[in-house]
Amino acid sequence: MTTATTRALRTPPARTGQGATGSPAPPAPPSLPSLTGLRWMAALLVFGLHVHNFGWFGGTAGRLVSWGFGAGATGVSFFFVLSGFVLTWSARPRDRALAFWRRRIARVYPVHLVTLVMALVMAGTLTHRALPAPDQALANALLLHSWWHPWWQTLNPVSWSLACEAFFYAAFPLLILLLRRLGACGTTALGGLSAAAVVVLAWTDAHHWWTHSVYSFPAARLPEFVLGAVAARLVLLGRWRGPGLEASLALAVIGYFLVPQVTPGYSATVCTLAGFALLIPAAAVADLRGLPSLWRSRRMVRLGELSFAFYMVHLLVLRAATTLLGTKPRFGPVAGLAVSATAFAVSLGLSWVLYEAVERPARRLLLRRRRPGGRPDPVPARRVAPAPVRDPAPVRD
Repeated sequence: MTTATTRALRTPPARTGQGATGSPAPPAPPSLPSLTGLRWMAALLVFGLHVHNFGWFGGTAGRLVSWGFGAGATGVSFFFVLSGFVLTWSARPRDRALAFWRRRIARVYPVHLVTLVMALVMAGTLTHRALPAPDQALANALLLHSWWHPWWQTLNPVSWSLACEAFFYAAFPLLILLLRRLGACGTTALGGLSAAAVVVLAWTDAHHWWTHSVYSFPAARLPEFVLGAVAARLVLLGRWRGPGLEASLALAVIGYFLVPQVTPGYSATVCTLAGFALLIPAAAVADLRGLPSLWRSRRMVRLGELSFAFYMVHLLVLRAATTLLGTKPRFGPVAGLAVSATAFAVSLGLSWVLYEAVERPARRLLLRRRRPGGRPDPVPARRVAPAPVRDPAPVRD
């Protein structure tokens, strides 16, 4: 994966070759490895949050884990902003909606389906949880379960954010069309409206204007996705004027530790939104200009590639561990670190298996083209920064 380019922001390096019509292929945007590395850090926050929620640490160690990871749920906001940025950055000129949706399904659905089956097996065996009703299981399989509160935590709870992502994907062809018609001023205004929408939603949610929290409601999370798309568009236009990587990271960290001061749930998004919306384009600009970035290291990028699978499987590992450890055992620091490190190692190992045996081969299979004679065409090799969850990310069940 390319690590940097020193070309001007408005002129990404061209790609050689010709398209199917014989005209030169449009230039591919430079890859942004720092964003892949940052995905791993967000996934790690989610893991730490769930370790905290499972009560594996007691006493002083428990308070330290709560201090460090109690706000880990904000990682979902990071993933949503990152998703909007990456999809806009890598959007193909003249791309059709069906082709875009096909690539998105190939990206997220195979791992979702495998972890859903794992959750079903665990529900009837290891964890002895009640099996979901047929409508709950179907809604989960179709990534519709975040639209109705009684469904959203069924089977693999972290998959609720994939339902939000599915909604973002459905809306993206219209969003990118709008962004390409807006100038820099109009794009900036759209970003301001998106940020204001988050503030209004947080206020109404904190004051219980809704029957259920809007935390997992896909339409309520759309402004974060739009804000990421706006940032990417401004970088592509050469009109981004945000702070550098160090200052943006500092703002994100400050916002993260402000989270305990607000009402739990959606309101926490307000604390970290500015920091995340500045950090992501700052990391992108650092890659484009060849500036130092610790997120660009080979190891961080590799972990970032595994982050979606890690996110999707780690909670299942933690749930399985409760059959041996019990509910909220409140271990001391040594025992707590030992069981957490073991769960982390198992989750990381399973994420590698999912990535190599499910995510990559399934994506290649689903994206293979068919020649007129029925023989498949190989998928063109083009690496771009992966999009999040996925979900990457969801984060707090």
